[in-house]
Parts: sequence; structure tokens; C-alpha cells
Amino acid sequence: MKIELRMNWKFRQAGKNEWLPATAPGTVHTDLFQNKKIEDPFYRTNERNLQWIDKVDWEYETDFNVNETLLKKDRIELIFDGLDTYADVFLNDELLLSTDNMFREWKVDCKNYLRLGTSVLRIYFHSPVKIDIPKLKKLGYQLPAASDQSENGELGDKKISVFARKAGYHYGWDWGPRFVTSGIWRPVYLLAWNNAKIVNLQIVQNSVEEEKAELSAHAEIESTGNFEGNLSIYLDKNEKAVAVKKLQLTSGLNQVQVEFEINNPELWWTNGLGEAHLYKITSHLKIANVTCDEKSTNFGIRTIKVVRKKDETGTSFYFELNGVPVFAKGANYIPNDNFLPRVSKKRYEEVIQSAVDANFNMLRVWGGGIYENDIFYDLCDKCGIMIWQDFMFACSMYPGDEKFVENVRQEAIQNVKRLRNHPCLVLWCGNNEIDSAWSHDAPGGWGWEERFDEKIGAKIWYDYEKLFHEVIPDIVKKYDTHRFYWPSSPLADFNERSSYNSKSGDIHYWGVWHGKEPFENFQHNVGRFISEYGFQSFPEFKTVKAFTIIKDWTINSEVMKAHQRSGTGNELIKNYMDMYYREPKDFESLLYVGQVLQAEGVKMAVEAHRRKMPCCMGSLYWQLNDCWPVSSWSSIDYFGRWKAVHYFAKKAFNNILISPTINEDKLKVFIVSDLLEPLSAKMIIDVINFSGEKMWQKTIPVEVKANTSHCYFTENVKKIINGLDKKKIFLRTILMNKEQHLSQNIFYFLPAKDLNLPEPKIEMAITSIKNGFRIRLSSLELAKNIYLSIDETEGFFTDNYFDLLPGEVFELDFLKRGYVENFKENLKIVSLRNSYQ
Repeated sequence: MKIELRMNWKFRQAGKNEWLPATAPGTVHTDLFQNKKIEDPFYRTNERNLQWIDKVDWEYETDFNVNETLLKKDRIELIFDGLDTYADVFLNDELLLSTDNMFREWKVDCKNYLRLGTSVLRIYFHSPVKIDIPKLKKLGYQLPAASDQSENGELGDKKISVFARKAGYHYGWDWGPRFVTSGIWRPVYLLAWNNAKIVNLQIVQNSVEEEKAELSAHAEIESTGNFEGNLSIYLDKNEKAVAVKKLQLTSGLNQVQVEFEINNPELWWTNGLGEAHLYKITSHLKIANVTCDEKSTNFGIRTIKVVRKKDETGTSFYFELNGVPVFAKGANYIPNDNFLPRVSKKRYEEVIQSAVDANFNMLRVWGGGIYENDIFYDLCDKCGIMIWQDFMFACSMYPGDEKFVENVRQEAIQNVKRLRNHPCLVLWCGNNEIDSAWSHDAPGGWGWEERFDEKIGAKIWYDYEKLFHEVIPDIVKKYDTHRFYWPSSPLADFNERSSYNSKSGDIHYWGVWHGKEPFENFQHNVGRFISEYGFQSFPEFKTVKAFTIIKDWTINSEVMKAHQRSGTGNELIKNYMDMYYREPKDFESLLYVGQVLQAEGVKMAVEAHRRKMPCCMGSLYWQLNDCWPVSSWSSIDYFGRWKAVHYFAKKAFNNILISPTINEDKLKVFIVSDLLEPLSAKMIIDVINFSGEKMWQKTIPVEVKANTSHCYFTENVKKIINGLDKKKIFLRTILMNKEQHLSQNIFYFLPAKDLNLPEPKIEMAITSIKNGFRIRLSSLELAKNIYLSIDETEGFFTDNYFDLLPGEVFELDFLKRGYVENFKENLKIVSLRNSYQ
């Protein structure tokens, strides 16, 4: 019997008399907002006025009915899937539990504290600030915490985030605000049971061949006494068990293993390579021929390896799925909101579907957020998205005292056991960027080591190695034996720091952006696996209007700067814009050009990475999503709107990519294929002027090998353009299979600011389709970076920010998400030429 406690919650500031309605799951901030006690935390600069909330204590309370049926159960447990973070739990005024870790499940036997009739549950949340400032004082020195915005939190230089086992981004990041939350952030429920229950079910794949997969079900069974029974394993909807094991249970925790087989197994594949097939495996526990518990899990049969072999370049780093080397395509993922309980099932579905639609096969769950909710991994299982999973440590050094380490140990055990059945999970990583940040000497190092004398520095590094080279890997080895563990990202080897020029391991390349290097350097800094890189943009105007008023509409306004957390990020975007684009004519145009700028930069990086396959076998840009409306590196903004870069990524991550590039005055055209079968096709290369006249053309039959990157055409640039004005021409490359366009790419010989773009006259025809409209566009002259938008309704354009080529018809759909009136009249269409005078 499982009863979720969702109703009748109320809350108050500790010491105050006013109780207000509350939600569970929820947070103090959202409850205050819903009760109109504070303004919208994300609007304008409201964040600054809300820093008092984390410095006081809060109480939550509910009452619920307990009947005789419930009280007659052998065991009754009170279970908290997540409490944020320092909390004392009282049941009928008796202290049951004190918590100190947001990432852990907490449970306690509560039967003896319940009352027949009404029981009262009260949770006292201590201020994280008040709890952790004394820890800093006791330690005697400040541990590095690069992204802790203590000044914004009105704490001066006191960076206390390292002491709390709590989402690091709550303390601020270079893309997020500082809201140090408290609250019941995951469900609370009573679990009542008799005799025995299945605490955990792990499915272990022992071997897999074409004819048969051999598996084991490892069950942890808690029993109230000594019983005889059996554990049956069922597959999908089969009525007959595939295996049954007789049990002799003893009081306490029992470990049970049941072997079973699946004949002619269907494999789990990533998005783009095949079906992400899942089996539903259910265990039934029976005592005296009565089912007393059952537990189900989805499971995918696949082999996964991280292949690290010495070669002529260095040491490989790639994922091999079912014996096939897979180029990892995707992005880094952060939590979808600063207030986590607000993230709905629909929001998760939209984010993961956006990844699928953009041809992703991997997401990296970054270490400054959370171990995500089950639905996130369920969706990735279903959609074939591999998960690189960080443990929740990022950009900081952490304490090494016994209490902290034991807290982390329990956190790691719980989350490894919770997530290990998911086929999407392919790698555990200890932390984000800590190894590289410690050193000053190593390229890319942040110089942390230099801040401390030898004794303190040695202690900090000893604590680091204890966590990430002993405690956590030992847990992975014990509880998830088949998965690879990587101590830190980036890393060249287990004991070798990463640099931009590393020939092994993974790289975070930030020469572009933080290093202020030009986009072209993306092509010269390609490692074995690029797990972070990127460039910022502003969100679209509709999103900006959601948190601003008219006087804020300049990138130097107080509000736009408050919604930019990367130092001088707005100015940096503008500096890069000046390198590649003409001066935008107004604020709205600047937002638009900023998105095109970001998209072109990331496109250049992705294509460079894919062209270097198989030396490079991964490209995960920073970042997929946002936790509030902000200028950031995301490709989808806080409201789920695709930025230009997400449309570009969709094309750059396509399973078949044709990619032209110029190297030392030679044009080279590569074809990259992730397909597992070879392909016969023809490659068409055109030089076309902005009025649509073909100035040069070549058609080449090609045999594209499976899962490769290869250059299929090389020619001197001067010979191709033959004296033509580079300001008025572009190169188009097309890969075709019969009449099917497999891939198309447009290449310009000069930056956009140097092109003589015409003022296009765009013809448009609109027809109604199911759930939206079909839009047909044409122009006699080039219309570069066509951007369509509509303010009056929410919806999705199936393509955007594309180049409308002269004399051709381009067709796309608008899929509406609400009522649409006067679509054609309200539809806005601009091109890059419209962005400047």
C-alpha cells in the first residue's frame, strides 16, 4: 500500500504565525510566488530582492488520515524521494529524521508514531546559509568554488556551496541566477507492507549473442521474519514466468539472484542507428502462494564499451555500441528550471524530443545540477539517447571530512542503484572540470593550486583523490560493474590533465569564447572527444519581452546585464558579431543576428569534429537548455523555443553530412556517414551567384563507405571561382541518392559582413494542414538566414534561419500549439539583409 502525501500542505517562515497554502513537491520560492508574497523571481532584476529567502528557516506541515487497515500492516515507512536540503522531520511532534543531502532518498519506519485518525507531519527546513557559514569558519580557508555567486547572495566572498550536498547551480552559475532553494522537491509517501518487499531489482546482462541473451535478476528483499516463498521473473506481457526461484527468506535484507534467458534478443540502438528496443521485466514475490510485492523495470539489451586504444595519434576515446563505433552527437544538459518541481512531464518530453529531432544520440548530464528524475532516463531509454552521467560535483573543491565523505558515499550508492538498469546510461563521470582547474601549469588550468601553501594544498588534493579516485569508483565497481568510470571531464588519462591539444581522453575547448579566439580555431582544436565547447546568444525577442520592459531593450541595460551571467558576455557577443557581421540596425535585429552568429560558430565546430572521424568520435556542445530566460550557450531557450543553433545542429548532426571546407587555399568536400551500410550517391558542387546563375558545376559519383568520414573532392579555390567576385557568390554542395537529397551545405568564401547581399523580394504561399500551416517561399535573389516568427501564438517552425536560394522553392511547416488567428497577416519574415541599414 503506497499513499502519496500531496494534499493539505501549508508553510510559514519559522517564528511567524501566518500559515499559507503550499505544494508538495514544491519550493519555498514558488510557494511564496503562488501566494503573491513575492514577485516573479525571473522578471527583470527581482532576483536581487529575494536573497533574504535562503537566510531564514521555513516550516511545512500537513495532516492525513490513518485507518485501522493501514495500522495493521507489519511495516509502515515514511519515504521522502527528495528533501532540499537541511531538514528535521517530525511526526505527531516526534523527531523522526534529520536530513542533509538533496540527492538522497530518506526513509524511516514510522508505524509507532502514527495515530488512528489524524496524524500531523511537519518538516522544519534550516537555512542552508546559516548551516554552512560556520563550516567555512571552522575550516579556516576558502575552498575554490568558481561559479558560486556569493556576492549576488549578499555573502561577500563567503562561497559556501561546497559544503552542501545540493545542486551547485542553485548558488548561481555563468548562465543562471542565485536562488538557494528549500523545500519538498520530490514526492513524499507512506509505504505499508506485510511479510516482505522487493527493495531493489537489478538486471544484469551476462552475455548476448544473436540467438540468446543470458541475464540475471538481482533482487534485494527485505523481510520481517523467516518465510518460504518464490521469486518469479516475467518478460513483457507473457503470462508464463521465464524463471522461478524458491526462497528461504530470513529476517532483514536478503540478496536473491535468478538466472533467465531471452531467445533471439532484439537489441537497443541509439537514435539514428536502429530501434531502441526495451523489454519490460517484472519480478513477483510470493509467500504462501500470495503475491506480497512486485517490481518492474524496463531493460535494453546492448553491449557498450568505452574504447581506449593506442594509435598513431594517441589513445582513442569512443563508445562502441553492439560492436559498432558510434560518433557521439549531442549537447550538455542542465536542469530545466531553477525551481525543479515546476518541470512537468510535458516539458521533459519536449526537451528530449527536441534532442531526437536534432539527430542527437547523446546528452551529458552535467555535474552542477541533479541526478535527474526517472522520467528523464525513461525517455532517453525510449528514444535511444545515450547518457554521459556526471556525479554532482562541478567547478569546486570539496571537503574531505568523514561525515561529508560518508554522505557522498550514500548518495552515490543510492543513485547508482537507481539508474543502473537504464540502457541509455553509458558512462559515469566523477566531476566536471575539477581536475583541470586545480593546476596552473597544465594548459587550460585555472591555477587553484597556487592559492594555497603546500600543506593545505596537499590536504585539498588528497581529499579530491579520495572522493574521485577511491570512494566513487569503488561504488561504481561494486554496484554497476559493467559501466565505465571516468574520474573527471575533461581528462587526457586517469592521471593526466587535459589540454586543448590532448591526443587522448576528452576535451573542453573554450578557446572560442573564453579565450576570445576566432571561430576558425574550432577547426584547429579537435581532440578525440569534445565534451564541451560552444558560444552564447541572446534569446529571441519574444522571450526577452517576457522578462523586460521597453526601456530594457539594449544589451547594456541593467536588466539585460542581469540576465547575462558570463561576466562581459553581452559585450563579447557583440565583439564577435563585429568580426563576422554588419552592425544590426536595432535591438530586435541584434538579437536575431546574435542567434545566427552562434549557429554559424557551432556549425563550424560540429562539422570540423565530424570530418575528423574516426580520430575524433564525439561532439557535445554546451548547452542544450536553460533554467531561466537568459543570454546563454543554450540551443533551446527557457520556454522551449529553438534557437538558430538548434536548427543548424539538426543538419550538422544528420546521419549523412556533406561538408565543404577550405584548407591552405584548397577546397575540400567531405562526406561523413554514420550509417551502418555503404551508399551509392552522386555529389553535386555548384558555384552560384546571388541572382541564381550557376558559374561553375561539377557532378561526381561517389561510393560512401559505412561509418566513415572521407574527402571526396579537392581543388584549388582560385581555379573554381576563376576571378569571380567572392562578395556575390556561394558554393552549394549536394549529396543525392537518385532523386533524394541526403545532405546539402552552403559555403561562403567571405564572412557575412563582406557579402554584397541583395534586398530579396520573398514570395510566400500558405496553405492549411492538420495542426498548422504549410509555408512555401521563393525569391529571385539570395535571401540569407530567413527567420520566421509569430508573436500572437506559440508554435514550431520545422525549419528556420535557413538560406533561401535564388530561383528555388523552400517548403516548411508551422505546427501550432494553440489557437491561431490571421496567421499570414501576423507572420514575420526577415533575412540577414533586413538586419542592417
